[in-house]
Amino acid sequence: MTNEDRDLGRWERPLKSAPERYAAWASTLVKDHGVFRLIYRNRHQVSEELWRSSQPIPSDIRWARRKGVRTIISLRHSSNFGAWPLMKETCERKGLALVNLPLFSREPPTHQAVRYAKHVFDTIEYPALLHCKSGADRAGMGSALYVLLRQGGTADEAIRQLNWRFGHFSFAKTGILDAFLRRYKEDGEAKGISFVDWIETGYDRAALFEEFRSNYWADVLTDKLLRRE
Repeated sequence: MTNEDRDLGRWERPLKSAPERYAAWASTLVKDHGVFRLIYRNRHQVSEELWRSSQPIPSDIRWARRKGVRTIISLRHSSNFGAWPLMKETCERKGLALVNLPLFSREPPTHQAVRYAKHVFDTIEYPALLHCKSGADRAGMGSALYVLLRQGGTADEAIRQLNWRFGHFSFAKTGILDAFLRRYKEDGEAKGISFVDWIETGYDRAALFEEFRSNYWADVLTDKLLRRE
């Protein structure tokens, strides 16, 4: 069993003691680099009913509740950081729903992920706040999917959610998210095909992977220096 596997089981359990709570905060602030998010939360309003941000801590959940938020959407794949039980218990105390919608930062969404995203956006209670680790890449992709699936927006409107001002770099491996939206614009929207129909009939995820190329130094920045998840 790897350390990550042990952490996964550890942080799935409720926090029942002071040492467990201290360990959860240490994991959040140190291992998950949350200390930097105390300075800048990368929080932005996508629409009147949706916010996007980096990984929230309990005070951020309380802020969201004061803003009327009813649902928190986590775009992260694992719960192997102490932020998960802290967020989960705060949502329960404040009466907020917590939904997991895993996305990738260096891979375009799968067909199933888009289908599930549509289900989530169609059924959750709004207002909502979606988050990833840094609030840059998966939060951008999640917001872009919201624009397309919930708002019926254009590809260009969706692409605006993947922007350097959110900390997203289109020339690194994370740029495959931009390429995904551009591919829909060229192969779907330009031909009058809706996003949902394009996903089902025209989206070739493997081909997109094969064709995409990132910049080496941009990858060093996002992977080694910024330590993006």
